[in-house]
Amino acid sequence: MIIIKSKDYFDAYSDNCEGINAAGADVEAVKQNTYRAIEGIKRNLPEKQWPKQIKEDFEIEWKFDVPSFLKYYSTFMTLAGMEKITGIHQKQLSNYLNRRSVPRQKQAERIITGIHQFARELLSITLR
Repeated sequence: MIIIKSKDYFDAYSDNCEGINAAGADVEAVKQNTYRAIEGIKRNLPEKQWPKQIKEDFEIEWKFDVPSFLKYYSTFMTLAGMEKITGIHQKQLSNYLNRRSVPRQKQAERIITGIHQFARELLSITLR
């Protein structure tokens, strides 16, 4: 599911399963509404009309476009922190977040790589 932040809410659509869309005030609501949309398909349509992706066990992979990712995660991490993680100046990150500019593929990959590295570091932390 691709999650995109619009002016007033978050919405999501499936990039490989026709007819699954959701919206909500925040990312958690979008996720819940996605599952409700799938339940609605299963409840209201005969099984032969269900998309093949939801006929058996399935796992949803959540994806963000760069501005929506930055908008959502800026509530958890400052742009200064993201600058340290990604190596991209926070003013430029702000431009992406506010859709004043669109990151080139190389910049988007730097953001993803930096965030993934940071996540791996967090996963390796243990407490004594």
